[in-house]
Amino acid sequence: MTLVHRVLYPRPILSLDEYLTRRGGEGIAAARKLEPDAIIERVLASGLRGRGGAGFPTGLKWQTVAGNRTSVAPSTVIVNAAEGEPGTLKDRTILRRNPFLVVEGALIAARAIGADLAIFGLKETFGGEVERLGDAIEEAEESGWSEGVELRVFEGPDEYLYGEESALLETIDGGWPFPRVVPTFRRGVHAGGDVNVAEGPALVNNTETLANVARIIARGSDWFRSLGTEESPGTVVCTITGDTRQHGVGEVQMGTPLWEVIDDIGGGPKEGRTIKAVLAGVANGVITGDQLDTPVTYEALRAIGSGVGSGGFIVFDDTADMAAVAAGVARFLAVESCGQCEPCKLDGLTLARSLTKLSASEARQHDMGVIRHRLGTVAERSRCFLATQQQVVLESILKHFPDELEDHLSGAREPVEPVLIAELLDIRGARAVLDERHLTKQPDWTYNSSDSGTAPVDFRRGSAPPWR
Repeated sequence: MTLVHRVLYPRPILSLDEYLTRRGGEGIAAARKLEPDAIIERVLASGLRGRGGAGFPTGLKWQTVAGNRTSVAPSTVIVNAAEGEPGTLKDRTILRRNPFLVVEGALIAARAIGADLAIFGLKETFGGEVERLGDAIEEAEESGWSEGVELRVFEGPDEYLYGEESALLETIDGGWPFPRVVPTFRRGVHAGGDVNVAEGPALVNNTETLANVARIIARGSDWFRSLGTEESPGTVVCTITGDTRQHGVGEVQMGTPLWEVIDDIGGGPKEGRTIKAVLAGVANGVITGDQLDTPVTYEALRAIGSGVGSGGFIVFDDTADMAAVAAGVARFLAVESCGQCEPCKLDGLTLARSLTKLSASEARQHDMGVIRHRLGTVAERSRCFLATQQQVVLESILKHFPDELEDHLSGAREPVEPVLIAELLDIRGARAVLDERHLTKQPDWTYNSSDSGTAPVDFRRGSAPPWR
């Protein structure tokens, strides 16, 4: 059994007092004895990388934000808990088990960059997590544990793009989750992309990333590096769903072979079945069944054309139809596109329609030509990564499973519906609960009986969102 418990506690921590008796608070105590630069150096030395998907070095991010502080206004820490990547439930599980660990990490980050405010960005549908975190913040403030840092919980929308860094800032600022054009660091909550605005920079870190910080500061970078690899030290919290015996969330050390992660958390494939493919969310290339020995590290998964992402692995066994998987991915990303970049929305919708037609065995060679052409244009002038995700995931399926797509073209395969690719609502009774509302979600982000034909950015321009 490879499961460990650095950030994903085996049972819930129900109070601040209980957390403190379990050696909680040692990170803050150590940080208060260090200068901000020394805190950042310790995080840099640990090699901690962002667990939200991109894997960017956390210490370097902190260093950049700290280096762009302004005397006009303090900086802000933003905790990105707007989890919505298909196949992922790790951030919500961490908050359910121990929100104090995340609060402590945010407070240490605030000291490191000179922030007096930490905002926790969750979705308004995360009722249980919002309540758990709110109670933890109340205890932290009443006990004086937060010491000069205001803590707030922000409840935003369900949209996938709400989890994108700049869109998260835009939403907290009272707008819709439309990605900003931003500099290399995020200039404040209220500043948009304007570096001339008198606003302190904002540090945006993922929930799991900050859950690692307290012990790094308390126990040192060498302790953190005692697990994992040189380039990918520490642990990662993974979610296993799809065609496995069970679904679940567990923490493993970086470098664990993917098949072992699937076995230990998901119980392996169902009886008599073999694994055909694995999706690492909808931002990385597909992993084929003969690549399951690949260690779960940033460097190893990148080398095979995929990635760690947010640690969510959707497993497909030998009964899966990869044309249906491609159609499901394409539809999810096309619907969730905001429409600021026309190729992303329009080409994305064309890809979704064409792949749905293919999976129904109704496509012709011309349709395959359309698919390949649109994959080449969908990411033109894109301001966020969503359109590139269409390219990365779909091109990898076309590369690894050409025979299955060709069989649909020739009519040798039975028609199939697109696989539902959607946010995880929960895991109950060891089975994932997907947001089936996405089946009726329109490209304009409504759930009306028909699409308005208007992109979300135009449909909502000038209207105030309910969280304003």
